[in-house]
Amino acid sequence: MSFVGKCVILFLSIAALPAADKDKDKERFAPGPASSYPARQTSGKVTIAVEAYDTEEKTRPAFGKMNPYELGVLPVLVVIENGGNQALDLKQLRVEYVSTDRQRIDATPAKDVRFLKAPQRPGPTGETPRKLPLPIPTGSKKNKLASWEIEGLAFAARMLPAGESVHGFFYFQTRHRVGSQLYLTGISEAATGKELFYFEIPMQ
Repeated sequence: MSFVGKCVILFLSIAALPAADKDKDKERFAPGPASSYPARQTSGKVTIAVEAYDTEEKTRPAFGKMNPYELGVLPVLVVIENGGNQALDLKQLRVEYVSTDRQRIDATPAKDVRFLKAPQRPGPTGETPRKLPLPIPTGSKKNKLASWEIEGLAFAARMLPAGESVHGFFYFQTRHRVGSQLYLTGISEAATGKELFYFEIPMQ
């Protein structure tokens, strides 16, 4: 093989490395069964578990160095296990974060998270930094919320066969408080269209 041919093969091999690493990162995050989470609820033969990812210890296995919570977005993992003999229709699933003061916050679609602006951090004295009178070029900054993990790990299941489990993240523009709840509605039996009872799960 010519020297040029060897160089081309080497270049293609190096170019493929990031994609391989990305696939490896995707496989690294594997949540446990719904029964392994303290915040869960069972209705009939359907169990739903939830967990708020509000610490770096929790977010790192899923999102790597990018911590959505530090950028003003709370990821909440939802695991749904269908122990019944009927497939479940999840196309109308709606998830709300209910704060301790009963404020209801709808989930932000994963595709829209990249357009959110992180909250401005206070200055050293606790005051919000003032705007500069003249624009100063600072260079382009990478949008961390545009990371592939946001959409790649989002809850996307539309059907749940009998005896199986699905999981994924929902994203909320809020700070997490112990005692808040996740409110889920819109799950129905695929064959009959009968809607299941709502789930209201306290997050410890």
